Amino acid sequence: MRFVLRRLAFYVVAAWVAITVNFFIPRLMPGNAVDIILAKFPQLQPSARRALEIELGLGHQGTVLHQYVLYLINLSHGNLGVSINYFPEKVTTVIGTTIPWTLTLVGTATVISFALGTLLGIMAAWRRGGWLDQLLPALTFLQATPYFFLALLLIEFLALDLRWFPLGQGYTLGLLPGWNLPFIGSAIDHSLLPALTIVATSMAGWMLQMRNMMITTIGEDYVLVAQAKGLSPRRVIFTYAARNAILPNLAGFALSLGFVVSGALVMEIVFSYPGVGLTLYNAVTSDDFPLMQGIFLVLSLAVLAASLLSDVVYLLVDPRTRTRTAH
Repeated sequence: MRFVLRRLAFYVVAAWVAITVNFFIPRLMPGNAVDIILAKFPQLQPSARRALEIELGLGHQGTVLHQYVLYLINLSHGNLGVSINYFPEKVTTVIGTTIPWTLTLVGTATVISFALGTLLGIMAAWRRGGWLDQLLPALTFLQATPYFFLALLLIEFLALDLRWFPLGQGYTLGLLPGWNLPFIGSAIDHSLLPALTIVATSMAGWMLQMRNMMITTIGEDYVLVAQAKGLSPRRVIFTYAARNAILPNLAGFALSLGFVVSGALVMEIVFSYPGVGLTLYNAVTSDDFPLMQGIFLVLSLAVLAASLLSDVVYLLVDPRTRTRTAH
């Protein structure tokens, strides 16, 4: 418990630093959000400037410290400002509509690649020299391939030539988003090719790491004793060897969950997938400072939460960690 409290205190301080940096960065960048909106809507009257300044939180006078305190107060109420690109939508509304797309696609693909890669790594280590070992060079090549390049190849062959998958977007245009079968089926159909890209480029990493840890664990005395007792190979593999070898993979998986929120930025751009990555790209290209600030804050807090989860998971699954922290 003491270890968890220490780590929690560390992450609270880290979160405060992330929030503070997130406050100052947009104010150090050139440009003015009000001028950008007035340039996009030239029909607005000059008297609209003051109203826009108040709406965007730029009309408050005072020191930077006063603005910082006001920023913290607004943040505590979940107020991240108003998006310029989606004006007059609030930043929280824009992020709330895009995060489910990224979480569903990238989260599902991450879980599949972790489970499949870990299982294949176990089997490749237990049967060294088999056909799975022969596949490792090809899988490693896929891992080294930039996923946006692989995505372009898959689009060319599977979407354009063979027409097995739809081309881009999150769903078929014209459908009404909601909990109805046509929309859900279309969303699943459009997510298959991006998910295949993520799984193909990330599975080899989990497999290689698990295989190396399994080879080390198989040589341990307790595994040899289990084999000498005549236990079934399946029980030796999963109960004795894999149970201990999987610990680094679990920690890495918990940490990778934090990056699920950020999505695969280039992948979402290539597929025009309506997730956080594409929204961030649109915010950067349109100088939408409030939306950039909100997305950066969400990404930072998600990574910190995943790091804390990784520490807690490792503490729970590895008794040796609890022994060391007790001293």
